[in-house]
Amino acid sequence: MDDRDDAGAQALTELAGRAINDVANVVTQSADHVQGFFERLRTEVGFYLGCLNLRDELTKFGVPTCFPVPTPADVPELQCRDLRDVGLCLTTVKKVVGNDIDADGKSLIVITGANEGGKSTFLRSVGAAQVMMQAGMFVTAESFRANVRDGVFTHFKREEDITLTRGKLDEELARMSEIAEYIEPTSLLLCNESFASTNEREGSQIARGIIYAMVDSGVKVVFVTHLYDLAHSLYVRHNPADLFLRAQRRPDGVRTFRLLPGEPKPTSHGEDSFRRIFGVPAYASGERVESG
Repeated sequence: MDDRDDAGAQALTELAGRAINDVANVVTQSADHVQGFFERLRTEVGFYLGCLNLRDELTKFGVPTCFPVPTPADVPELQCRDLRDVGLCLTTVKKVVGNDIDADGKSLIVITGANEGGKSTFLRSVGAAQVMMQAGMFVTAESFRANVRDGVFTHFKREEDITLTRGKLDEELARMSEIAEYIEPTSLLLCNESFASTNEREGSQIARGIIYAMVDSGVKVVFVTHLYDLAHSLYVRHNPADLFLRAQRRPDGVRTFRLLPGEPKPTSHGEDSFRRIFGVPAYASGERVESG
C-alpha cells in the first residue's frame, strides 16, 4: 500500500480492529463458559464430597445406608426397611430405632399412638429420605423405594406467635392455605399434629376436609395426630388406600419406637409421661397400663 494512501490505511485499520474485536469476544465468551463449567463442577463435586463425608459419619455410628429405588408418581409407592431419621442419627449417642413400612398403593398414612413413641421421628425420616432420594443421595435405611414427587411440603406445629398478631389456629390455617397455593397433585404432604391447637371436634373437622381434598387431588399425605375423632373417622371408612400405623408401647409403658399397623386408640398414654416426670408409681395413678 502506498504511504500516501490514507483512506486505504484507515480502512485496513478498521478491518483489523473489527477482526480483533470479534476474536476478543469469542475468547471472552469461551473463558466465561470454561469458568462457569468449573464453578458448577466445584459445586457438584462439593455436594458429592459432602455425601461421602455424611455417609462416613453415619457408618461410624453403625447406621445402615442404601441407594433408594425411585419409581414413577402414577401409583403411590412407599416401602422401606429399617428406615431411620438421619438428623437424629447425627445428634444422639443412643442407637436410633428404624422402622419397616409397606405402604404400596397407599395415598394416606395416619400415625397415632403413645406420646413420645417415635411418631414425629418417623415422619421426619420419611421426609428426609424422600428429599435425599430425589437429590441422588443414599438413604438411611437397609432398603427404600418410593414415588418421585414434585414437591415435599411440611405442616408441623409451631410455637405461638410471640407478636400476638394472630392466634395459633389462625397461624396453622394461614400456613396450610399457603401450601394449598403451591402444592401439586403429585406432591407429598407431611403433617405433624396439625390443628391440635383447637378443640378435638373442630380440629378433626378441619383436618378431615383438608385430608379429603389433598388425597382426592392426588397428593400423598402422611398425618401424625392424637385427635382420636379424626383418626377413628378415617379408620371406619375402611378405604384400601389408607394405612393406619400406631406407635408401639409395652404393657409396662416402655416405648419401643416402632410403628405397627393398628387401629387408632382413644388414648395417647400421656399418663406414662406424668408418672415418669413426677415419679408417681403406676398403681398410684389410678389408671391401668394398657398394651399397644
